[in-house]
Amino acid sequence: MIGKLTGTLSDKNPPQVLVDCHGVGYEVHVPMSTFYNLPELGAQISLLTHFVVREDAQILFGFASAPEREAFRQLIRISGVGPRTALSVLSGMSVDELAQAVTLQEAGRLVKVPGIGKKTAERLLLELKGKLGPDIGASASVAHGTQADILQALVALGYSDKEAALSLKALPPEVGVSDGIKLALRALAR
Repeated sequence: MIGKLTGTLSDKNPPQVLVDCHGVGYEVHVPMSTFYNLPELGAQISLLTHFVVREDAQILFGFASAPEREAFRQLIRISGVGPRTALSVLSGMSVDELAQAVTLQEAGRLVKVPGIGKKTAERLLLELKGKLGPDIGASASVAHGTQADILQALVALGYSDKEAALSLKALPPEVGVSDGIKLALRALAR
C-alpha cells in the first residue's frame, strides 16, 4: 500500500522516526542500520517501506535499501517471526552478514541477536536457505569452499564478521586455506 516515503525528517527516537510528507507525519519503525545512517533533523530523506496491518495496529516499517526491505519481507514470512523480531535481526546484523550466516548455516551468529533463541535461529537458517541470494547479500556468494573455512578461522580468532569478510576480498581467488589465513591476518594487521 505505502511503498516509499520521501519527506523531511522531523524526529528521531530509536527505533522510530517521524517523516513529514507535505504536512502529514508518518511514524516509521526502522532497523538500527538505517537509523544510524539518517541525516540530521530537518533534512530530506527517502525510505522504502513495508506496511503491516494487524487487528490492533497499523505499522509502517522503513528501510534505507531494497535488499534490506526484501530481507525483512523474507523474515516475516517465517512462522513465528513477526515484524519486531525481523527488525531486531536487521538491527543486529547487516543483510550481507545475515546472508552469509544462512549460506554457512551458522546459528551461533543469529543467537547473538536479542530475541533470537537457538530454535528460532535454526528455523531461520532452514527457512531462509536459498532465499537470500547474491542479489540480496553480495558477500554471501564469496563465502564458499576454502573462503568459508578462512572466514570461520578469522571469526574464531576474535575478528568481527565484517572485518573477516573485508579481508577475504583482498585474497587471490585460488588461495589455499592456510595461505589465505596468513594473508588475511597480514591484511588485518595493517
